[in-house]
Amino acid sequence: MKKIRLFISDVDGVMTDSGMYYTNSGDEFKKFNTRDGMGFELLKNNNIYTAIITSESTMIVENRAKKLKVDFLFQGQKFNGKFNAAIKLCNELNISLKEVAYIGDDINCIELLKNVGLAACPSDAHFKVKSIPEILVLNTKGGEGVVREFVEIILADII
Repeated sequence: MKKIRLFISDVDGVMTDSGMYYTNSGDEFKKFNTRDGMGFELLKNNNIYTAIITSESTMIVENRAKKLKVDFLFQGQKFNGKFNAAIKLCNELNISLKEVAYIGDDINCIELLKNVGLAACPSDAHFKVKSIPEILVLNTKGGEGVVREFVEIILADII
């Protein structure tokens, strides 16, 4: 197992089930899995930085990141923005992309998934993501605790 110093997660399709729920008054809801929350806590307890990089930009994600005490949050990162945000973060932390674990599920995650040290995706990820060489296709679907599954794989050599 590679030495992981930074864990990055996408949101929609990974931490959520990809659904976007709206009320008649326009309120938006997202369902998060509490097991993923414990995964973030386990990472922090093992001195691994945590980050969320997502193409969406919502208070829902900001509030979830605060609750999870995520070290870094990048919202509104479309396509290459995810890769560029990760590079910026690695430079700030003085680490390489090979020390990063990233979980993503859709085509806007591909560039980052291809360049990190450890890449994973939910079982229901886009077929182009699942076909990336050496990617871990996890057993769990997005929104059902897939982050926790990935975290347990990362930490298996540590704890």
